[in-house]
Amino acid sequence: MDGSAVWPLVVALLAFVVTYIGIFLEKVHRAIVAISGAVMMIVLGTWLSFYDAHMAFASVDFDTIMLLFGMMLVVGLFKETGFFQYLAIRAAKLAKGKPWLLLVYLGLVTSIVSMVLDNVTTIIIIVPVTVSLADILGISPYPFLMGEVLLSNVGGVATLIGDPPNILIGSAAGFGFLDFLTHLAPIVFIVWIFSQGLLLLIFRKQLTQTPSNVDRLLEMDERRAIVDPVTTRRMLVTLGTTIILFFVHELLGLDPGLVALMGASAGLLWVRPDFDQVLRDVHWDVLLFFIALFVIVGGLEAGGVIGVLGNAIGALTHQGMALAAIVILWIGAFASGIISNVPFTIAMLPILKGLAAQGVPVAPLWWALAIGVGFGANLTPLGSAANVVIVSLSESLGEKLTFRRWASSGTLIAFAGCALGSVAVFLAIRLGFF
Repeated sequence: MDGSAVWPLVVALLAFVVTYIGIFLEKVHRAIVAISGAVMMIVLGTWLSFYDAHMAFASVDFDTIMLLFGMMLVVGLFKETGFFQYLAIRAAKLAKGKPWLLLVYLGLVTSIVSMVLDNVTTIIIIVPVTVSLADILGISPYPFLMGEVLLSNVGGVATLIGDPPNILIGSAAGFGFLDFLTHLAPIVFIVWIFSQGLLLLIFRKQLTQTPSNVDRLLEMDERRAIVDPVTTRRMLVTLGTTIILFFVHELLGLDPGLVALMGASAGLLWVRPDFDQVLRDVHWDVLLFFIALFVIVGGLEAGGVIGVLGNAIGALTHQGMALAAIVILWIGAFASGIISNVPFTIAMLPILKGLAAQGVPVAPLWWALAIGVGFGANLTPLGSAANVVIVSLSESLGEKLTFRRWASSGTLIAFAGCALGSVAVFLAIRLGFF
């Protein structure tokens, strides 16, 4: 490799590493770090004539951005209705105040909601209700908070829209909503059952507490949680129709991002909310974070770094697709625990797309990546945005989730999920399912 090719590679890699270290250190908001890194990549690329603003714009996957934006609008319309609080209270009443059963039911509600809404919103909605229920029963909310965030990460792996990495992978690989359900939902179901069992074992002492005020819990009217029945009905119809469109979007020739915007537009027209408030509910920092990371990874590709990494993974596939898939799964899991699952996933997209362009059958690698970054998000409190949110919320509740406390449950759940996922990937490749 001559000097003219080495400098772009070195500079692009340096800009990438500096940015990701900044994201990991969390001294400055990650969106600010990512935007600064993107600007640095464009400036350096322009000076060395390997990357410019036009190339940076072309590197952004706007289908992913549209899908995220559309679902954020839908969530913004939905979350104030009280419907999900209704589900949580209903689950608590079904548990009849039994702590272990409450853990199972709240975990189930959180997982199901996480399949259709982003995990951060799910956690923000469910946690206050959980704390209130635990307060009524006179028991610690800690096991329930941990169960909810861990199982939301697990449940989100099952669908295209359940987890940001899945949105990224679906757009890059061309996988539809049904593809995720058929390939990943069965694995998620097994991992969910196993994870729930581990949670019951880990928190068995706390879950044997005798609750108080069970009668007060049973007297609660969950219907009062729904503060806007009309909007609730309209948004249930809108969300249901949007999910149906996700199932058939390939037959209709519609990209998932466009389907999400269709659902958001229909909801806005039908509900006619205070639009300024809706816009305030959009996570603009997340959208800008994604866009900036796409720009940074585009610089890696232009600088030749992605080609080098692609060749390394391509060589690994020659040793066996099952081996390559399992290696990617575990690298994805550990990387998610260190720098969060979204940045790592975005960095992997052009590598696997490049292998596909070379004729390598990369479908098993895509699924392994989704499993690794999804289940690996439970490895540390930094693994996903939902983890960071639950840690922040726990501090205000006097139940601070330190790395040590997280390791006693979250890390164990992550390793168990990735181990089961590895077995599933190996069998799926051997049987020709992947």
